[in-house]
Amino acid sequence: MAEAQLGELLDEFTCSICLDTLTDPVTIPCGHNFCLKCITDYWDHSQEFFCPQCRQNFRTRPALQRNTLLNEVIEKLKKTGLSAPPSKNYGGPGDMVCDFCTGKKFRALKSCLTCMASYCQTHLQPHYEVAALKHHKLVDPDRNLKEKLCEKHQKSLEMFCRTDNTCICMMCGMTEHNSHEKVELKMEREGKQVSGV
Repeated sequence: MAEAQLGELLDEFTCSICLDTLTDPVTIPCGHNFCLKCITDYWDHSQEFFCPQCRQNFRTRPALQRNTLLNEVIEKLKKTGLSAPPSKNYGGPGDMVCDFCTGKKFRALKSCLTCMASYCQTHLQPHYEVAALKHHKLVDPDRNLKEKLCEKHQKSLEMFCRTDNTCICMMCGMTEHNSHEKVELKMEREGKQVSGV
């Protein structure tokens, strides 16, 4: 019982970037903790400096201070021989995993047809919060994202051309299929399911 509680406690010291136990932890101005290497790499590849967890924006790149107390607590927990219990959210064999997780990968909750990538809960958040990403087309996790794209325009197949009996993108619908009979792909699919075709 105590071992399970300590294992859960160790899980609280997980870096939200690498999803592993914090190594050389640093605390940033908003109070969140990350591995020194993870947050350094994250900000090295970003044009803005914000917390990956709460999205608080910083005008300038914050100076990183090692959190020695937190590091000592983690080291003591590790010396007990305990490790964090495996998370139910980690991807297993056969699961679709997040394309943006590093280290242990979380199970994907959604795939984005605009980005052509799959996301876990943490990495999906910007699609709900950032204005430029809110219009992206999110679907259930899908291994065959490429098959849902128009080969000619690299846009998602959202329409069905009844004249040519094929799936098309919006660009195809306005160009070579302009005068054809077209419906939303969703409507065509529902119609075929009702008729049993």
